[in-house]
Amino acid sequence: MTAYFLYIFIYLAAAVIAVPIAKRLGLGSVLGYLIAGLIIGPTLGLVGDETTTIQHFAEFGVVMMLFLVGLELEPKSLWAMKSRLIGLGGLQLGITTALITIIAMLFEQPFSISLTIGLIFALSSTAIVLQTFQEKGLQKTEGGKGAFSVLLFQDIAVIPMLALIPLLALPELVASAADASGDATHSDSFNLVSELAPWAYGLVIIGSVAFVTVGGHYLSRPLFKFVSSSGLREIFTATALMLVIGIAALMGLVGLSPALGAFLAGVVLANSEFRHELEANIEPFKGLLLGLFFITVGAGINFSVLASNTLLIIALTLSVIVLKAAVLFAISLIFTFKGSSKWLLTLSLAQAGEFGFVLLSFASQNYVLPQDIIAILSLVVALSMFLTPGLFIFFDKVILPRYQRRGTQNKEDTIDDKGTVIIAGIGRFGQIINRLLVANDVHTVVLDIRAEQVELIRKIGTKAYFGDASKPDILHTAGAEDASLLIVAIDNRETAAEMVKYAKHAYPNMQILARAFDRGHGYRLRQLGAHYVVSETYHSALEMGAHALRSLHSHPFQVERQKMAYKDIEDQQNDVLYNAWLDDASGERIDNNYLKLFVELESLIGEALNTGLHDTHSKMKGWTPPPKDHADSFSSAEAASDVDKKLAGGIDRKLRESDAEKHPEVKGD
Repeated sequence: MTAYFLYIFIYLAAAVIAVPIAKRLGLGSVLGYLIAGLIIGPTLGLVGDETTTIQHFAEFGVVMMLFLVGLELEPKSLWAMKSRLIGLGGLQLGITTALITIIAMLFEQPFSISLTIGLIFALSSTAIVLQTFQEKGLQKTEGGKGAFSVLLFQDIAVIPMLALIPLLALPELVASAADASGDATHSDSFNLVSELAPWAYGLVIIGSVAFVTVGGHYLSRPLFKFVSSSGLREIFTATALMLVIGIAALMGLVGLSPALGAFLAGVVLANSEFRHELEANIEPFKGLLLGLFFITVGAGINFSVLASNTLLIIALTLSVIVLKAAVLFAISLIFTFKGSSKWLLTLSLAQAGEFGFVLLSFASQNYVLPQDIIAILSLVVALSMFLTPGLFIFFDKVILPRYQRRGTQNKEDTIDDKGTVIIAGIGRFGQIINRLLVANDVHTVVLDIRAEQVELIRKIGTKAYFGDASKPDILHTAGAEDASLLIVAIDNRETAAEMVKYAKHAYPNMQILARAFDRGHGYRLRQLGAHYVVSETYHSALEMGAHALRSLHSHPFQVERQKMAYKDIEDQQNDVLYNAWLDDASGERIDNNYLKLFVELESLIGEALNTGLHDTHSKMKGWTPPPKDHADSFSSAEAASDVDKKLAGGIDRKLRESDAEKHPEVKGD
């Protein structure tokens, strides 16, 4: 037992040390896990023979991941993506398998071995790619959606591959196994269908899929309702794990892919009211097991085999990556992927995948591949997965900036206008500011780096220019020398800071108003020279809180009083906190003094909100409280609506409605 504790400690300690360092260096968590495994395995020899056993256990993280992926896909969404699923995925799998099979046969390998190698290398790493997409926010991009379609088709295709591989068994391997064991058959005590006739096996497969589909739809809801009625969160967690493990076991018993069964169950439960609770309970186990899986991949690299076949293994690894990338790039052109999306699809799927290990193990059990070939192919699969984070780094650092620069150079507009106010950024935030200024006859020059956003804004009649306002020449062309205000409303922390710093230095007479993401970012912008800074969520959160109180039948005057009290305390203490933030020389800007002052701020706000009405009534200038029985004369919804209209001040309602019709809010940050 002590040995197991030591191994667990070693794996966890390696992850705790390596992954944060890799993240800080911009390498991503996956590469951190792989490096951790490489260090504790082949390099230091802290782990050894148990790695393969742990890897089989850790592969369940892939099963959980596909269950969570399925939860995000409603059946109608899956049907809607059928063209890309079959088109992209089918072409990639078919062409890659065919090319690798032909190349292997040219090197005088038998057709059965060549085809098996082609199937193994045609698959990509679902675990690495989806994990990296999630970390980098690439799931919703065109390239990300295309890659997901290919990965989904590959995972489904594992089923017919597992059915095909036993038919490719080599007679000489079967005979040698028979000589060694005295039995020419290979049986799996946990496979209930290995001895069935083909027609019976087909019925079992259909019945298993039907049971997962129908049972998941009709039986899971009563079960989850029964469990949730207990009020014990740990029992709900146990139920979620039981569901995924049970489906994986069922699929294994009938010779199907546990990952596919889990994905199918996730799709079935995508419309369940318990979906979010299931995600919350499964996610921590998925992340931990996936990390453990990546560590075992790194730890499982056999340096002795690598040392004796170094050139061959490196050549095979690079050949697989280049060949798959060429196929994917050609397919991306066929399906008209644009810009960097085709490169994202190409580079993200160019590796071999974790299901390659599954097929290699299955091929070994069914006497399809000799052990010497399996040892080499295992290293090729592992090394290609090891290089995948590097491909993502290449995409981030080389490919993506090139397309961004190209877009800027090719499409940047000639600014032939000058205004009193320059607005950098015309997303949701900048649009509201621009409308208020234009409505008051203030001439604005609007700039945005996103060409599609500028086009949308132009369609609703707002004049805007495509240009990078952080570039000095663009700011000069927009008339910064004569402008009274620069409003920085862009959705990028660092660029906003650089723009404020430059504008303060180059145009000292121009007022700078800046959008901040949070308190710390606001202090930094203020330090760099912004005259007025507002956190993007501050006022909206205050309004939402006020509306929540009114919806709960709080008196409208009491709600407005508390809003004003909150604002007063924030305004009074803002300079104190800012000065404390400036005084900290550690670089983190949050020392004990700052934290103490922040706690005092929280205390002051709490006291102000609990103060009686008579204490702050006089501060409420320009706002007349409604009659005492005002809130009782309406339903809660009507009362809240009426108060909202009164609080609008001097803004005419008809003008606002007309403006909303003429200028619908356009998407964008």
